[in-house]
Amino acid sequence: MKEKPLPSLEGVRYKKRKRAGSYTLIFFFASFSFVEPYASKGARTAPKGYNFIRINRLYRERLIFLGQAIDSNVSNQLIGLFVYLSSESETKDLYLLINSPGGWVIPGIAIYDTMQFVRPDIQTICMGLAASMGSFILVGGAITKRLAFPHAWRQWEPLIVLYYMIRVMIHQPAAGFYEAQTSELILEAEELLKLREILTRVYVQRTGKPLWAVSEDMERDTFMSATEAQAHGIVDFVAVG
Repeated sequence: MKEKPLPSLEGVRYKKRKRAGSYTLIFFFASFSFVEPYASKGARTAPKGYNFIRINRLYRERLIFLGQAIDSNVSNQLIGLFVYLSSESETKDLYLLINSPGGWVIPGIAIYDTMQFVRPDIQTICMGLAASMGSFILVGGAITKRLAFPHAWRQWEPLIVLYYMIRVMIHQPAAGFYEAQTSELILEAEELLKLREILTRVYVQRTGKPLWAVSEDMERDTFMSATEAQAHGIVDFVAVG
C-alpha cells in the first residue's frame, strides 16, 4: 500500500500589512503537528491515523517536534511526552526540534519548567523559526546541547509579535486589555510585568548575559541569525552541513 506523504509547509501564506507608516511582511504559519498520541511497544491498539506509525517511531527514537503555535493543548501533550519518555529511560537524551511561531506564555512556561524537571537532558534544535515562546523553549534546553540550523533566525520584539519565516524571536509578554475596566487593567498590567520579569531572568540565567543587556534587547525589534543567536547564548552551536 502506497504511503501518504508527510505534512509540509507548502500551505504558508503571506500578505502585507501597514504598521507605523511602513509595510511589514506577515507570514501565516502553517501548522506542522507531530504532537500525536504515543503508544508503548506492548500496546495492543493504536490511535487511528495514517501518520501515527511514523510519528510513534520518532517518539521511540526520543525525537519530539514542536511545529505549531503553543497553547494549553500542545503544552499538555508535550509535557506528557517528556514525562512518559523520561520514565522509559532517565539516561537517554530527548531531542526537541522547534519550528514554532510561539504562543501563550503560561503554557510555554509550563513546558520550560517540565524540561528542567525531568531527568534526561533535553537537546533543543531550532529548525527554522523559534519565535516568542518558541525561543524561550529553545533556550531552555540542556546547556551545551542547544543547536540551531545555519539558516535559522531569532527575533526580539516588544508587545506586538510579527512572525517571520526562518527567524528566532524573543519578546515581552503581550496582553489584551482594550475593553477591560480600570481595576482589571491595573491587575493585568501588574501580572504582565511579573511575567516579563520571569522571562527576562530566565534568559539572563540561560544565556549568561547581564540583566540590562537582555532587557534592552527586548525593548525593540531585534533579528538574529543562527550565529548571532549563538553569540547571545540562545544556542550553543550552529549546525554545519
